[in-house]
Amino acid sequence: MTLGNMAPKAAASPGNIQPGTAKQDAAGAKGNFRPEVQGLRALAVLMVASYHIWLGRVSGGVDIFLLISAFFLTLSFTRKLESGRRLNLLGHWLHVFKRLLPAVVVVILAVLAGMWILVPQSRWGGLLDEAWATLFYRQNWQLADAAVDYYAQNHSGASPLQHFWSLSIQGQVFILWPLAFAAVGVAVPLLRRVPRWSRLGHRSMLTAVFAVVFAVSLAYSIEQTASNQAYAYFDTRARLWEFALGSLLALALPYLKPRRWLRIVLGWTGLAAMLSCGLLLTVDRSFPGFVALWPTLAAAAMIVAGQSGSRFGADRILGSKPLVWLGGHSYALYLWHWPLLVFTLLATGLTAPDLWLGLGILAVSLLLAIGTSRYVEAPLRGWKWPELRTWRTAVVIAACGTLLAVPLSAWQGMIAAENAAIAAQPKELTPGAAALTPENAGKPTPEARIIPGPSAMDDEWAHVDGLCTGNNVSDDPLLQGCLQISPPSKPVKHIVALGDSHAQQYMAALGPIAKKHGWEIVTLFKGNCRFGAESPERSQDCNEFNKASAAYVMEHKPDAVFTVATLTHIEAPFETEVPGYLEGIKPFADAGIDVVGIRDNPRFAINMPECVQKKGPDSPDCNTPLEKSLAASSPLDDYRGKVKGLYLMDMSDFICADGVCPAVVGNVYVYKDENHLTRTYVETMIPMFERRLLSATKWK
Repeated sequence: MTLGNMAPKAAASPGNIQPGTAKQDAAGAKGNFRPEVQGLRALAVLMVASYHIWLGRVSGGVDIFLLISAFFLTLSFTRKLESGRRLNLLGHWLHVFKRLLPAVVVVILAVLAGMWILVPQSRWGGLLDEAWATLFYRQNWQLADAAVDYYAQNHSGASPLQHFWSLSIQGQVFILWPLAFAAVGVAVPLLRRVPRWSRLGHRSMLTAVFAVVFAVSLAYSIEQTASNQAYAYFDTRARLWEFALGSLLALALPYLKPRRWLRIVLGWTGLAAMLSCGLLLTVDRSFPGFVALWPTLAAAAMIVAGQSGSRFGADRILGSKPLVWLGGHSYALYLWHWPLLVFTLLATGLTAPDLWLGLGILAVSLLLAIGTSRYVEAPLRGWKWPELRTWRTAVVIAACGTLLAVPLSAWQGMIAAENAAIAAQPKELTPGAAALTPENAGKPTPEARIIPGPSAMDDEWAHVDGLCTGNNVSDDPLLQGCLQISPPSKPVKHIVALGDSHAQQYMAALGPIAKKHGWEIVTLFKGNCRFGAESPERSQDCNEFNKASAAYVMEHKPDAVFTVATLTHIEAPFETEVPGYLEGIKPFADAGIDVVGIRDNPRFAINMPECVQKKGPDSPDCNTPLEKSLAASSPLDDYRGKVKGLYLMDMSDFICADGVCPAVVGNVYVYKDENHLTRTYVETMIPMFERRLLSATKWK
C-alpha cells in the first residue's frame, strides 16, 4: 500500500511523500498545498498499523489511500489536458516507479534477511515467489490465487510481504489511469468535430469515463465479495471503483463550494466515520464490497471540507504540524510496520503483542521509516542526473530491480540445488512408513537428510490426472471442480472419492493402486467439508456440496465410494465420528455400492515440519503423545455391522507408533503442515495401503 506516496506534487510523482516537497499542488504551483489531506494520510496509516498490531482487524485505511492516490493523479492529468500540455506517459511512468521502487527494494531486502534468520525453511520458497511478485507489482494476484486469509489473528504465520498487495494494485492503476487520460485526450478533439459535441470538455468526458468505471467495478466488487470474498479482496477489478471515486472527487471539487458551517460538519462527520469504521463494522469479511463506501466516503467528506477557516473545524487537527510531518513518512511507515510485526511474533512465539510490545513495534517502524525517507528517498529525489534523460531514469529503475533480483535468484538457486541433492538420495535411506512395518520394527533408520526438502512442501499435495471428462462431468455447478484419475486402459472398476482435503491426501496412495488394478477414480472434494448427511455442525455451503456429491453418486452408480470416516480435532476430544456419516453413506450401500471408510489422521496445534526445522526431529514438541492425537478406541468400531457394504480401514499404525505421533518417520516428513500428510509419506504407505484395502473389501 503506497500510503503516503501521493502528496500533492506527487500526482505526477506518486513516490514523493516528503513534507518538504508536498507543499506544492499536483501541477507544482505553490499555495495549493492541502495539509489536511497530509494529516488524513497520517491518521490512516496509524489506523492501519494499530489495527494490525493490536486488533487483528481491517480498518478501512487502505481504501482511503487508494482514493487519495487517484485524487491527486487526476488533479495532475486533468490540468495537463485542459492546459494542452503533453502527457508524456513514458516519462511519467518511469518517474513514478523511480520514486516508488527504492523504498520497496530496501524493505524487501530487510525482509529477506529476517526470513533467513527467523522463518522456517519450508516457507522460503513461497516467500521468495512473493518477493518476485512484489517487485513486478503483481503480488495481489498471487495472494488472490492462494486465497490467503489476510484476517488471521495469528500474524506470526502470515507472510512478512503480504501487505504489499495494495502497492501492487496501485502500481497497476498507475499504468492504467494515464492510459485513460491519454484516450480522452485523443477522443475529445475528434468528438468536437461533430456539431452536437463541439463544446465537449475534457472534464466532462473524464467524468463519464470514471463514472462508468465506478459503477461497473462497484457492481463487480459487491457480487464477488458475496460469492468469493477471499479472492475479491485482492482483485484489482474489485478495487477500481475506489480509484474512480477519487478521480470523480477531483473532477467535481472545483464545483463543490460548501459554506463554512457545512465544511465543519463534513470534516467532523468524515473523521468520526473514518475512525469508527473498523470498530463498528465487521469489515474484514465484507470488504471490498459496498461496505468499503464507508471509509472512502468519509475520506471524500474530509477532502471536500478542506480548510474550513474555522478554529472548530476538523482540519485544525488534520493540518497540525505533527500529523503533516507524519503524513510525509506514511508510505515508509506502512512498508515497515507489517514485517516488523510478523518477525517480532516469530521471534517471541507470541500470537499477538501486548500494549508495550506493540508500541515498540510502532516506534521502531517509525524510526526505520524516517531513515528510509531521509537516506533513500530524499537522495534519489534530489539526484538530478536521472531526470535529464528518460533512459537514465530507466537505468535507475533497472538498477533497483537488479539489486533485489540478484539475491533472490541466488537464494532460489541454492534451494533448487538442495532439493535436488535431497531427492537424489537412495530410496533405502528414506523408507518412510515402511520403517513401521513388523519386519522393520525396532530397526534404526539409516542416517539421511529428511525428505521432501523443506522448500518443496508446497508441492506435497497428491497428484491427480486432471479435470473430469466425458460421462464423469457433472452439470451441477457445485461440482465443477471434479477431477479424475484414469488407468492406462478401459477401467474395470469405478470409484468416487468424497470429502475434503483429508480424503484428497490419500489419493497419493489410492491413485497409483487404482492405475495398477485398472480402476478409475472421480474425486469430489471441498476444503473443510467432510462427507456426511446434512448436519447443523456443517456450513450451509458444505451441506449443499455434500448433497450434490451424494446425488452424483446415486446418478452414476459407481462400484465404490471412498471416504474418511472419522474426524480428528486439535483439542479434546481428539477424534470423533463424522456428523451424519452413516446416514450419508447408507443410500449408497442400499444401492449396492461399496463404501470404504478410512480413519482420519491426527491434527496438531503447531506446524509439524516447521517444528522439526526449529527444534529437530527428536524434540518432544514434534512427537505428540498418541493419547493427545487420536481416540483411545477408534470411532470406526462404532460403525461396524451397522451398514452392510461399509468397509473400514485404519492406517493409523503407519502414522503413529510406540505411543507417539511423530513429525518424521523413516527420514520422511509425515505432515506438510499441522494436519495434512505429505504426498511423499503417503506414497511410502502404498504397499500397506493396498494390502489393507484389498483385505477389507475382498476386491480382486
